[in-house]
Amino acid sequence: MPSHPEPRIAGLVLAAGASRRLGSPKQLLPYGDGVLLDAVLATARASGFAQIVLALGGSAEQVRRTVDTRGCDVVDNPDYEAGCSSSIAAAMPALAPDTDAVVLLLGDQPGVTPATVRRLLAGRGAAGLAVCRYDDGVGHPFVFGRILFPALAALYGDKAVWKLLEQRAGEVVEVAVPGPIPPDVNTAADYDRVLARLEPAP
Repeated sequence: MPSHPEPRIAGLVLAAGASRRLGSPKQLLPYGDGVLLDAVLATARASGFAQIVLALGGSAEQVRRTVDTRGCDVVDNPDYEAGCSSSIAAAMPALAPDTDAVVLLLGDQPGVTPATVRRLLAGRGAAGLAVCRYDDGVGHPFVFGRILFPALAALYGDKAVWKLLEQRAGEVVEVAVPGPIPPDVNTAADYDRVLARLEPAP
């Protein structure tokens, strides 16, 4: 019997934020041996995606000069002030036509690991929408099947992804991931929490 081809999974890294609350480009905050966005792209590269699409907006030129974006299809989002939904809408046309699913990764959430992405994809089954259920709640990354691509492309406004999850609540598969939700960075206090998680336990 013919074998079924492996699904083509793309990673979409959302890194277009204006960093208004922080006051400097959060994508470029020092983290480990590089910056925050370096760590997220390292996770994307290690996750075995068939394609990585990187959405930039605020501080895009500075990010391009600082971060190694090789292997990524970079999309500029001129409407980044409208929130992450605008970056998703801008990035969807860059996906390869045969893409079966897309994993959303936040460019300011370096604590997500390739193991988490693999666990999410393995636990998704054939569901059109799956999310990570951490010990303290639901968090990124999320995976969307092809059937939901039109809905993703049509998102508008702040928190639009979360609103889509609410609208599709009966279809969402929650994949258990041990540990707390990895923090993302909006404020200096958030950055301190991210750095504290990076430091090895005494």
